[in-house]
Amino acid sequence: MVSKAILRSGINLDQKKGVLPVQSNRIKRIPPYMFAELDRKKAEARAKGIDLISLGVGDPDQPPPAAVVDACIEAVRDPSNLHYPETEGVPEFRRAAADWYRRQFGVEVDPKKEVMTLIGSKEGIAHLCLALLDDGDYSLVPDPAYPVCRGGTILAGGIPHPMPLLAENGFLPDLSAIDTDIAKQAKVMFLNYPNNPTGAVADAKFFEAAIEFAKSYDLIICHDFAYGTVTFDGYRAPSFLSFPGAKEIGVEFNSLSKPFNMTGWRIGFVLGNPDVIAALGVVKNNVDTGVFNPIQLAGVKAFATPPEFFAKMNEIYRRRRDVLVEGLNSLGWHLEKTRGTFYLWVPVPEGHTSTSFAALLLEEARVLVGPGIGYGDYGDGYVRMALTIEENRIKEALERIAAVLPK
Repeated sequence: MVSKAILRSGINLDQKKGVLPVQSNRIKRIPPYMFAELDRKKAEARAKGIDLISLGVGDPDQPPPAAVVDACIEAVRDPSNLHYPETEGVPEFRRAAADWYRRQFGVEVDPKKEVMTLIGSKEGIAHLCLALLDDGDYSLVPDPAYPVCRGGTILAGGIPHPMPLLAENGFLPDLSAIDTDIAKQAKVMFLNYPNNPTGAVADAKFFEAAIEFAKSYDLIICHDFAYGTVTFDGYRAPSFLSFPGAKEIGVEFNSLSKPFNMTGWRIGFVLGNPDVIAALGVVKNNVDTGVFNPIQLAGVKAFATPPEFFAKMNEIYRRRRDVLVEGLNSLGWHLEKTRGTFYLWVPVPEGHTSTSFAALLLEEARVLVGPGIGYGDYGDGYVRMALTIEENRIKEALERIAAVLPK
């Protein structure tokens, strides 16, 4: 039987036997996913027995709280937890997330209407694009940015419009520079502070201006707050939802991956505007069946983790940050110590692109970093380095980098 997809494609089976139209035009518009490429390079190196030091992927190397693991094991043993989950999340998880936000960030939300469980914030951001964007709609996407903002827009048929993040602006988008005609056509603005990949942070003045901008142009702000607890030197990151008017025009995504070292568990949540969350729920009801209940119940236990856990993790990352920043500065860089995330956004040496410098470090130093171009056109000229390996390995990576730099 000839498939409908083949008939629609117009392929002449007599001339092209066995040729299938395996990619939609939307898929063809999406650049290769950088993190998948980094994983592939790591796997290749390991298969060859190469001692590769990876500074490429932001995957915490520390374990989650022991009580979280125990809670998951206990929940898995309860047969009542093994059925289909509720797409919007079990009430216990949504209540616990709302309570945690009130304690941690001073934000009040209704757990019934203003909180939804996600299969990680990445999933939620991608599906929100399907919920909000029609073919040809614009989204305002930071450049550089976590790739799912751009990719999710394209998959929804939208057009991502870059908002350059430049060093001279503290890696904040210049809202006044956004083309007025584009702003009028845009439906969504993506923000992310503390910022991946640059490590930049945003103050109240910026968030207040962004809220006013969104109201002026009838935009929805989607703020990725995955690194909200990863801060240093006395800095505490504010939740976007803590500012007046934020809930009227936006939502905030968060995740248990970074605060609780639960990247592989794939659980996150979104909070904020109930109409936006309801629209996201329509998409999720049609494409997934929610998060495994035992993982949600483990998440409830995670939200009860004492604040000392974050202080301990941030002290680990702070020491690693200091080692890497001071080490790179001794090699000729002039980096400032970041106040948020566990990344460094490192300018490449003169004469290099982000791709060529990443290739040099991989091939000659056996150090894997993320080329900035993978985060957007304005990311070229930088590489991202993650602080998710032990200090002794960071020191060894510095020695390897020093050995391949021009003398």
